[in-house]
Amino acid sequence: MTWDLKDPTRFNSLFGPFLLKVEDGTARVRMTPRHLHSNLSGKMHGGALLSFVDMAIFAASRGFGLIEAGTAVTLDLSAQFIGRAEIDEAVEARVELLRETGRLLFLRGLVVQPLAEGEETVLSFAATIRKPSAR
Repeated sequence: MTWDLKDPTRFNSLFGPFLLKVEDGTARVRMTPRHLHSNLSGKMHGGALLSFVDMAIFAASRGFGLIEAGTAVTLDLSAQFIGRAEIDEAVEARVELLRETGRLLFLRGLVVQPLAEGEETVLSFAATIRKPSAR
């Protein structure tokens, strides 16, 4: 499934489109970083990686059928940078749902970059999303 953000005037539009696949309890969210996502070393900027993760947890939560667009919020997001991500090569967030409560989703995952010479682990993360209140 493609998850594309339609409004080009929003910050999120700098990152799409995303490819989303859910299988065996894991959501795989993929994007290809471009030059505008790079740092001065020519690798993916840490802020761009964190932004990607924040969007990926929402894409995953939608893929799991747990939230609708634009109605939930990130309560916390922690990340550990492990490696570097190349520009113009896809990065993939692999997101697992740890627990769902009445109002919260607890998630964790890895960002990896599949390369010809093997898969590079770029970042690990944990996040909490607050689901929207019932109206």
